[in-house]
Amino acid sequence: MPPTRSHLRGAVAAHLERRPAGREALEDLLTALDAETDPADPTDPIDPPDPAGPTALAGRITCSAVVVDRHRRVLHVRHRPGGSLLLPGGRVGPDDRTLLAAALRAVHEQAGIPPAALCHTAAYRDVPVDIAVRTAEAGPTAGEPAHRHYDFRMVLHLAGGTTDAAPRPEGAGAGAEWLPFDEVGPPGLRAGLLESGLDGRAEPVNASALIHDGAGRYLLHLRDHVPDIWEPGAWALLGGGREPQDTSLEDTVRRELREEAGLEPADLEPFAVEHATGADGTTVPVQVFTARWNGDPGTLTLTEGVMLAWHDPRTLPRLRLSPSTVALIRRHAAEHTPEHGPEHAAEHAPEPARAGSASAPVPHIVGVHLYLERDGEVLLGLRHPDSAYAGATHHFLAGHCEQESAVGALVREAQEEAGLVIDPADVDLVHLVHVRDRPGAPPRMQLVFRARRWRGEPRLREPDRCVSWNWWPLDALPEPIVPYARAALEGIRAGRPYTELGWDGPGVAR
Repeated sequence: MPPTRSHLRGAVAAHLERRPAGREALEDLLTALDAETDPADPTDPIDPPDPAGPTALAGRITCSAVVVDRHRRVLHVRHRPGGSLLLPGGRVGPDDRTLLAAALRAVHEQAGIPPAALCHTAAYRDVPVDIAVRTAEAGPTAGEPAHRHYDFRMVLHLAGGTTDAAPRPEGAGAGAEWLPFDEVGPPGLRAGLLESGLDGRAEPVNASALIHDGAGRYLLHLRDHVPDIWEPGAWALLGGGREPQDTSLEDTVRRELREEAGLEPADLEPFAVEHATGADGTTVPVQVFTARWNGDPGTLTLTEGVMLAWHDPRTLPRLRLSPSTVALIRRHAAEHTPEHGPEHAAEHAPEPARAGSASAPVPHIVGVHLYLERDGEVLLGLRHPDSAYAGATHHFLAGHCEQESAVGALVREAQEEAGLVIDPADVDLVHLVHVRDRPGAPPRMQLVFRARRWRGEPRLREPDRCVSWNWWPLDALPEPIVPYARAALEGIRAGRPYTELGWDGPGVAR
């Protein structure tokens, strides 16, 4: 389907905002676009049956590509041996959904440069740098009356940044040349280029956010699986394209986070420029910012896409994710050691003092665990086989205390991991396990809390960590189960408040 009237009208209006002196030459086109738009369907395509009729705008619309290199030169081609040097371009075809699509097709067909070797410009994007008007004489043989042609000239940059080995168009005797701005033939285009400030450098036109929780997890966005959008049906970073009201790319990413998910992180730091592939096949430089946030994605108001979820680098191979995004996450993970989290706590915790030593006190890791009982059955989760701790083993819903109270941590973990809502007033401490998993491992205080009431049914909110939630009879617990979790369950049934495991000498149960 060729470009719609509304698409052409928007392109003309955006061009005239930059170069209002050209309005008089485009008045007839504006009048035709306004008159021929169906009020009931402003996206009505320009696809008339009679190319010579009053609504035959598609037949009068052409599109040229203005490919600018880093030496401020413009690509020209010869359509036939000995012919004039012209911009790649021609009539907008029936399959060109946009003016840029027509320009990209022309460059590929006439100069052999594929869309992946090109990128949009930060200054113009889908706004023409020039719209040329030419009157075509009547064709007596074909019975075509005199009419005007409107050539929309769309700017593109080379993604690679060099033209020393510029591609040549196919065909005997054909050739491509790069002309400096001041040697470009059409006066209107030449003036527009000289005023534009374009230098051919590929600059980011999109911005995205690499949001992490400080514990090795990254927030990813599952996009809608619909055509004509960027990365349909894939996991991606939140973000989008720069809009005219954005004063910077940081403004862009902040606006996108607010609009897509209601997120407003306090600090954003530039991290890297990602090179992605756009919906039209072009290379898109994306400025990636990092931000820290550790909330529950399920509480966010998602206006685009399917869902938001936390993932860590180990789960990336199981996701549909662009290679460039995978590389970004892994690079960030390699450069930033998590501050907490079950898979890193043991490695980075201080070495504990041996029993009976006179060493300084050793900080203990504090874990919180949820004991839910219903009809004589207890809730346990089966941890993911790839979990660094207790893979493929049953365990409580659990987590580590961060900068928060133990009960606050329990309430947060219940919501994050299983979608359960618990009032802190309904929580009681029912058992404590003082455990060391192995000699030299950091000591841990494992607090087990009973929730007398809760709202919701357990759901898989972190499928990379837990693959199922199930209720188990207290006298028929599943295997395998984390040893200290079994000890805590046995202590609760026996009415004991405290257990020691893993210390020198026999275990203690009190």
